[in-house]
Amino acid sequence: MKIALTKLSTKDLATLAQRIISNAQSGKYPAIANHPLIAALQSSYTEYDRVYAKQSYSGKGKDVATADHERDIAYSTLKAFLNGYRKLPSAANRQAAEDLYTVFKTFGLDLDRLSYSSQTAQMGKLIERLEIPDNTQKIALLSLTAAFAEMKSKHVYFEEIFADQAEANAGLRQMTSASAIRKDLEKHLKSYLNLLTAMKDVTGWELFYSDTNELVKAAKNSYQQKIGSEAKTGSSGNA
Repeated sequence: MKIALTKLSTKDLATLAQRIISNAQSGKYPAIANHPLIAALQSSYTEYDRVYAKQSYSGKGKDVATADHERDIAYSTLKAFLNGYRKLPSAANRQAAEDLYTVFKTFGLDLDRLSYSSQTAQMGKLIERLEIPDNTQKIALLSLTAAFAEMKSKHVYFEEIFADQAEANAGLRQMTSASAIRKDLEKHLKSYLNLLTAMKDVTGWELFYSDTNELVKAAKNSYQQKIGSEAKTGSSGNA
């Protein structure tokens, strides 16, 4: 019963392990009942199944990008309004717009083009300055209280979801690597298959060996079919 476990895909390895464990625990083979190798195999498979398909990162990147985009829109819209309003000589409270636009200038007029962390730091300072009583009065004079509140809420939301992503990514990195877990599962599978091969001619083990060997053949065929398919595709591409 030979098979190159390292050549199996992550999914095929998981399938083979799961089928072998289910077969051994079916109750049809007293010879293997309560064998310590089954327990070891089950334990390594459980760990492998938990992480083998996990993503390297949390998958929250799209949500973070969306939150950042909404924050950028709120920021650029308010900035554009102030820039346009301050240029109208006859506009009421024109000086208030000029003063507020100067605050924007102080912290940069291109915050929406900065990296996540840089933009977050600068916008935090910008919002803090705009919340000074003198500036909140000017914001109110221009009827921009709601617009400012929206920019602030979008910024706060971004900070929250970005922090969630950072925490999730850190958690994933702390998990045992999938490659190490795979090696552990391969080791236990190999020991298990070697045991069955050594015992195949012993009374009570013949049928168990035969059934398990069919599972191994199925896994091996799956791998060989993929190799054949890739070779065929390669030949077609070179024709």
